[in-house]
Amino acid sequence: MDSLLTPSSSPSEYSTSTAGDFFSLLKPRVMSLVVFSGFAGYWVAPDRADLHPFLALIGMLALALGAGASGAFNMWYDRDIDAVMNRTKTRAIPMGKITPDDALGFAIFTTILAVLMMALATNLMAAGILAFASFFYVVVYTAFLKRRTAQNIVIGGAAGAFPPMVGWAMVTGDITFSSVLLFLIIFIWTPPHFWALALFANEDYKRAEIPMMPVTHGAKHTKWQMLVYTVILLPVTLVPSFIGLANWVYAGVAFALGALFILSAIRVLGAEDMKPAKQMFGYSVFYLFALFLTLMLCHN
Repeated sequence: MDSLLTPSSSPSEYSTSTAGDFFSLLKPRVMSLVVFSGFAGYWVAPDRADLHPFLALIGMLALALGAGASGAFNMWYDRDIDAVMNRTKTRAIPMGKITPDDALGFAIFTTILAVLMMALATNLMAAGILAFASFFYVVVYTAFLKRRTAQNIVIGGAAGAFPPMVGWAMVTGDITFSSVLLFLIIFIWTPPHFWALALFANEDYKRAEIPMMPVTHGAKHTKWQMLVYTVILLPVTLVPSFIGLANWVYAGVAFALGALFILSAIRVLGAEDMKPAKQMFGYSVFYLFALFLTLMLCHN
């Protein structure tokens, strides 16, 4: 913890920060999936035409900034472990492109801006969910769970599941079963998605002493857990068709996508190398994009 409170380098050791360096703090690749799932929530919400398209655009921008700011907080807090992990050591703070203080200030400012923009452009409910999602990711997941329990991504994954609820609330100003269902889909999807990454990044997590499930319980146990979650996920993704949120074409596509997700987990379970885990991780990203795109196209 001392390393988090005491700057590891003097300001003179940092090169001049660029706009691109600060943009990288927002984790743009992660942010794109957040915005897409949030847009899906907005698109399938009832009476979305009641929200002016310009205000909806501002709301989406606010969601993107809020998600990005959470990523910046995460990079600030985890700068000590980022420096020893191969997949994160080239981030802006470990590379000395941005000082920790500047990163923290940027994250705080961007979070406040995002919540205010959401409140002014849409409504307080959407702004409140966005603020809570940021709090959950930064405090509950990053600061409390990540370094303490193998269930970190199971519980902490809730933070990444809030965007569709934000998009829905932008239009309706409320929380309904349908928006909670969209939350549940991402919540259940997150563990197998992230554990696939954790399997082939296991040595990184060991070196950083992060208690990811492959580190604490071994690869075999993790693979079984991944299979369990993919099996649970499939029927949950079919519910939109049963409650009138989507038509039966969506159900067919969701079933096919889910079956392939289960198949990828079975391949990982039987594999001795990490190639199937890497393929499952890539497919999991495609899966979520394809599922929510189909939901939007087949929305009733």
